[in-house]
Amino acid sequence: MFNFSLAVYLLLLLHIAGTFAKPPVVVGYYPTWKRQAIAAVDISKYTHVNVAFAIPKEDGSLTFEGDWFMDSTVKELHGKNVKVLVSVGGWTGSNHFSNILKSDDKFNRLVGSMAYYVKNYNLDGIDIDWEYPGRIGNECNAYDATNDAPNFLRFLQALRTRFNNDFGSRTKLITLAVRVQPFDGPNGPLADVSEFAKVVDYANLMQYDLNGPWNPETGPNAPFDYQQGKSAPFSFTTAIDSWTNAGWPANQLNAGLGFYGRSTKAIVDMRQDPDNQYQPQLHEVPLGDSEDGPWYDACAGSTSNSGTWQWRHLRDQGVLVSPTSSNPQWMRQWDNTTKTPWLFNPQSNIYLSYDDTDSIRIKSDYAAERGLAGVMVWSINMDHDGELVKAARSFGGNSGKNDQPPLAPASSAPASGSTPIQGDRPGGTISTSADPSPSSSEPSPPASGSQLIPGNPCGMNGSYQCIDGGGRNSAYVVCHNEKWLARSCAPGTVCLELGRSILCGWPVFARIVASANKFAHGLSIA
Repeated sequence: MFNFSLAVYLLLLLHIAGTFAKPPVVVGYYPTWKRQAIAAVDISKYTHVNVAFAIPKEDGSLTFEGDWFMDSTVKELHGKNVKVLVSVGGWTGSNHFSNILKSDDKFNRLVGSMAYYVKNYNLDGIDIDWEYPGRIGNECNAYDATNDAPNFLRFLQALRTRFNNDFGSRTKLITLAVRVQPFDGPNGPLADVSEFAKVVDYANLMQYDLNGPWNPETGPNAPFDYQQGKSAPFSFTTAIDSWTNAGWPANQLNAGLGFYGRSTKAIVDMRQDPDNQYQPQLHEVPLGDSEDGPWYDACAGSTSNSGTWQWRHLRDQGVLVSPTSSNPQWMRQWDNTTKTPWLFNPQSNIYLSYDDTDSIRIKSDYAAERGLAGVMVWSINMDHDGELVKAARSFGGNSGKNDQPPLAPASSAPASGSTPIQGDRPGGTISTSADPSPSSSEPSPPASGSQLIPGNPCGMNGSYQCIDGGGRNSAYVVCHNEKWLARSCAPGTVCLELGRSILCGWPVFARIVASANKFAHGLSIA
């Protein structure tokens, strides 16, 4: 009887672990025009790939340069257990969104076009990169500050209904690429975007391109935090705050990481004030890496360089001799506020702000602390030997899909976990030990509910506990740096305690888990 009951309990544990374990999301954008460079990338390091871009035409239909290779690409990526989406829009592809959504015929045609792409290419969903609802992005874009946001919500609701009807409820993903503040209305960024989140699986935050040659001073491309009174008042942290404060669930956000840097031309010798990266600059954009060159912007009616440096070219062109050290021709500095490195070349007066392995890891770990679903990368072709994606996958110690730890014995203390993927059925995560060997000592007893307060001290880094003992709501906490951090399961799921591990699962499983715990308790006192 003992062996049979133990077997039942362990089989249940294994079944739920196999069914529910979900790693952090790692989204990579795959530009169709960089297909050759992507051939050398280890795509298995990503959980989702967004192939960019399909462009909405004026009538609501789509045009897509990746048509000719999508069949083979989707088959290849699915073979590596990677979900594939087509991204619609982009900086130069958002001209017509606003007007399309004002016309019933065009509106319905765009919904139908997206559904057709999903079916025709066997996609896992659609990503929409409208830059930007309610405000001007590219100068050619139509926009309507009053109607864009409500029209976009209506469109997303219609797209979700179409996907549910055509493919089954929540079997296909709808994701968005969004700027550092919520969609704009007539009075600025919306205060409540919670209705959008009900029909969208993830929002991918574009937490880069925050400063550039348009500013009077040099400044960081993608600051972790911003310095008061210097540069734009936006950053990696403020973007997360802005969206979560507006009602977007943290576990439906992916933090955006740029695998590139942006160069501008300083007017002064920045070596004279090396602790200050905010110094006067020209609006002239210097030539960037070996792939950069003059390009004609039809909307602006002008030609210029982009000034960008892909990480792989910072490395292979010798600007950086290691991930964290530069060629002697460049002065390298680290800014403690923005948590990013920057370079200055005294011969050319070029200032270059970028992210490296250290700054990417800081951002990824912070995203994990804030309970985000994962990270998003622009773009996968820009990496060098997987250096940055490895840092991106750190995610508070949980390094992603292909580094999932083995299931631990019930006696082991939980050490790592992840947020469930909204839109995958069923969804949830088991927190397990990274070391599968049995613990030589008994773990600490669970803290009482009054102790499980975010910010309060905790005794075992990496441990997880449901706030209410499990089964009644979605809240749980994780011990990180000896303090409890708040986390939340995906909408519709609750936190459940199974032995000394936790999982996020549908409420219907609460009774099953309770029964399993009773079995385990009976065995321990038998």
